[in-house]
Amino acid sequence: MGLEIERKFLVNGNGWRRRVTGSAHIVQGYLARDRKSVIRVRIKDGKSATLTIKSRDKGARRAEFEYPIPLKDARDLLQLAGSSRIEKTRHTVPHGQLVWEIDVFEGREDKLILAEIELPNEDAAVKLPGWLGAEVTADPRYRNSSLAAP
Repeated sequence: MGLEIERKFLVNGNGWRRRVTGSAHIVQGYLARDRKSVIRVRIKDGKSATLTIKSRDKGARRAEFEYPIPLKDARDLLQLAGSSRIEKTRHTVPHGQLVWEIDVFEGREDKLILAEIELPNEDAAVKLPGWLGAEVTADPRYRNSSLAAP
C-alpha cells in the first residue's frame, strides 16, 4: 500500500519566496469523493498527468496510490470533474533536511497559500520555518478535495 505522511500549514508573509528552487503549474480535478476516499486527476505544467486515489483518514497519515496516465486521458477526465477542480502553482522550498511544497492557489481560492511537508514517518522531527502560520493538517477545510468542491 502507498502511504503519505504529510503536515500542512497556512503561510505568513513572503519570506519563503527567495528560497524557491522550482515551480510547477498544477490543474487537478476530483472525480469522486466520499467519506473514505477521493480520486483525482492532475496535470502538471501541461506535460504530465497522474491519477491518484487517497484515503480520507484524519491526521497526517493517509493511504495514497498514484499512477501516471496519458495526458489526453487526463484532459478528458478533467472534463468529467466539471467545476470540482483547483489550479495552483506549487513551489519547492528546501529547509533543513526536508523540502517544503508551497501551493499558491488561483481562482476562487486566490488568496490562499498553503505549505506542505511530506515526512518519512509520523514522529519525524521537523524544523519549522518562520514563514509558517497555523497548522491545518487536521482541518478538512484545507484539503485540496474540499477546496475543489463546487
